[in-house]
Amino acid sequence: MTEITLTVNGEARTIEVDPRELLIHTLRERLNLTGAHIGCETSHCGACTVDLGGKSVKSCTVFAVQAEGAEITTIEGVATPEGMHVLQEMFREHHGLQCGFCTPGMITRAWRLLQDNPNPSEEEVRFGMSGNLCRCTGYQNIVKAVLAAADEMNAAKEAAQ
Repeated sequence: MTEITLTVNGEARTIEVDPRELLIHTLRERLNLTGAHIGCETSHCGACTVDLGGKSVKSCTVFAVQAEGAEITTIEGVATPEGMHVLQEMFREHHGLQCGFCTPGMITRAWRLLQDNPNPSEEEVRFGMSGNLCRCTGYQNIVKAVLAAADEMNAAKEAAQ
């Protein structure tokens, strides 16, 4: 076993992991953060997407030991102390989810996308979200939700200035 320290959703965590343990299993089984889902286990679906050091990663392709010292944000860390993040609200409002299995990975990926590009075009959203698959929605409402969230976040930023 190897001891690692991670900052997960703003909280420092030190745990022992098997060097071959995948980050998704560490998050779900050791830290009880079950928002990110295990989907295909081949990096194709994106259900396990988390933010690792400022980049979206599929946590089924990262060993936990590779995340040593990193800051990780999961879907549980996207929400604000006041409640749901605007992305979560917009996914609900614009029907960007159906069964919900892919939704945590979709929202976590969209969160990073909007951190990197606060005012994306529809094409940029489609490209930025292309590594996350959904078998239910057809993507139209996911794109609408991300664009609406960008508008809301930009309006809030302007109002605060």
